[in-house]
Amino acid sequence: MARTTMAYVPHTEAERTEMLAAIGVDRVDRLFGDVPEAVRFPKLKLPPAASEIDIEREMRALAAANAGATAEACFLGAGAYHHYRPATVDYVLQRGELYTAYTPYQPEVSQGVLQALFEYQSMICRLTAMEVSNASHYDGATALAEAVLLALNAAQGQRNKILLSPAVHPQYRAVVRTYLRGTHAAVVTGDEEGEADIEQLKSRLDDATAALVIQNPNFLGQFEQVDGLADAVHGAGALLIWSPIRSRSAAFAPPAPTGPTSWLPRGSVWA
Repeated sequence: MARTTMAYVPHTEAERTEMLAAIGVDRVDRLFGDVPEAVRFPKLKLPPAASEIDIEREMRALAAANAGATAEACFLGAGAYHHYRPATVDYVLQRGELYTAYTPYQPEVSQGVLQALFEYQSMICRLTAMEVSNASHYDGATALAEAVLLALNAAQGQRNKILLSPAVHPQYRAVVRTYLRGTHAAVVTGDEEGEADIEQLKSRLDDATAALVIQNPNFLGQFEQVDGLADAVHGAGALLIWSPIRSRSAAFAPPAPTGPTSWLPRGSVWA
């Protein structure tokens, strides 16, 4: 019987031969010469096929051997904390008017996503006392970096310093620095000393400061007192960027009654 080549393989035999010749081997299996022959294609001693019920029972038994965070105290931290997810969340996610294609590039077939984005943005504005919410970022780190860029752009070249609290998640701070690496005019400072608190950061506000960045609750799980912080930052002509934990936002008041709702250049940005 003639050998059948899968139609989706893009390379012809001639092309494969040419590529192998370019790297100095005559057969593909020569590429695995460093792998001991005894382990290249071992016989897998798999158990007999099982039903879905049996497999689920086995997986649950294996999972039960772990000390899960739901039954034990979790000290992992670093943004990984106990979260309560209301039972209505799964119900809402499965409703047809919200359960449509992920990418809203074709509005006519993505109404569910567009509705979910609208509801999310509306709720964030209520929680943060902001007038505008953006739902176009995948995670907190990139949202924070974009907020920093927004602050620098709002300063129109008149301010180039970003005060970054050391209590912000270190990965968030790394992303901010990566974003600004090609921005020669930007200066990121404030987190050189790991013990700098809110008051110390406030004392470093000056005419060159474009924004002060905090995270509250912070990376260590602490909730810092920020009464009057927005007014102090705005009084220095800078923006306040607050990177909160979304699930905690409902439990705390925004930075100030009027600060976050005022728009640029005297507003605040929640990343």
